[in-house]
Amino acid sequence: MFPTEIPLSDFPILDQSIHGRRLVYLDNAATTQKPMAVLEASRRYYESINSNIHRGTHQLARAATDAYENARQTVAKHLYAESADEVIFTSGTTAGINLVSNILALSGRITAGDEVLISTLEHHSNIVPWQILCQRTGATLKVIPCEEDGSLDQEAFLRLLKGNVKILALTWVSNAFGTVNPVHEMIRAAKSAGALVLIDAAQSSAHLPIDVQSLGADFLAFSGHKIYAPTGIGVLWGRASLLHDLPPWQGGGEMIKEVTFAHTTYNDPPFKYEAGTPNIEGAIALAAAIDYVNNIGIKAIHAHETTLIRAAEKALSLIPGIRFFGPADRSGSLSFLVEGIHHYDLGTLLDQMGVAVRTGHHCCQPLMARFGITGTTRASFALYNTLQDVEALAECTQKAVGMLR
Repeated sequence: MFPTEIPLSDFPILDQSIHGRRLVYLDNAATTQKPMAVLEASRRYYESINSNIHRGTHQLARAATDAYENARQTVAKHLYAESADEVIFTSGTTAGINLVSNILALSGRITAGDEVLISTLEHHSNIVPWQILCQRTGATLKVIPCEEDGSLDQEAFLRLLKGNVKILALTWVSNAFGTVNPVHEMIRAAKSAGALVLIDAAQSSAHLPIDVQSLGADFLAFSGHKIYAPTGIGVLWGRASLLHDLPPWQGGGEMIKEVTFAHTTYNDPPFKYEAGTPNIEGAIALAAAIDYVNNIGIKAIHAHETTLIRAAEKALSLIPGIRFFGPADRSGSLSFLVEGIHHYDLGTLLDQMGVAVRTGHHCCQPLMARFGITGTTRASFALYNTLQDVEALAECTQKAVGMLR
């Protein structure tokens, strides 16, 4: 099966009209729609095995536990992790990054005088947690600058590594511009400098294959809802040796081996980092989403989306005064502005024509400030989008621009 052959029945939400027009959904960087395989997995869980996990001896509890842990195995295989014990279920990328920043602070690995390195391309979720860490520890936040084409300044990056950098926290793919960072090379450089590395894979998880062993990072986080799974479920992969050595963040059920009023012995990873009842249904549905993607093939999906992005850029480039952001070799998203037209006004008119895009700063206010803008219009693509969607985007954008001028 190839993405161009995806039946509309797989994604029932797309089979509807918006303001009397066929829905063209191009807001996939914000969240993807869910295939029937995922919806059915969620429903099966609640209809047949809904129960709390790891604690019960009755049949439903055992079945739910097996399904949850099988989902962990599916994620581990998808990431090429050495062990499923390296896979921690979270509520999303934001939770994963906050988990890492908090346990590093608690561990004393980052202290006054140390440096935390991020980039200009980061989502707020990969900025604010590190600012909080720096405020708590006395460390200093350093930022890799961005070139005019939306790529990172690699010479500046190497210079910054000569400081006292303890962790590099880097997005793989920019949610705002679609920039694909050379993460393999940057990870090697950071590791050679003695730094830990966290990769924000929120935007790469649905578009690019991920092999954490060849990647060489220490942590990697992504959200299920970016890869056709429900909201409220995500993954933090962590190197096993680090997860064993670092302290827990939250306390509660399941993250313990033994509790007395005098002392608590913590559980082994991943359970040490999964306090309380987890999102059981979400993990099971995430596994179904990963299976759906892998049945198609992530490389085939990426090729399909690249074709759509290039076609969209070519068609939109005919509009006078349009400006694109990010390098030519983008992944997932195409961001643009039209001279004299506010991105919000353009997005509002596109919605009236049935085309769903995202407008605003995309939770990247420092990046927008770097380019002297308040936001962009962003069209982002998924495996179910078609050239017909691209044609609708271009036609409706031209029409909207004509109305606003």
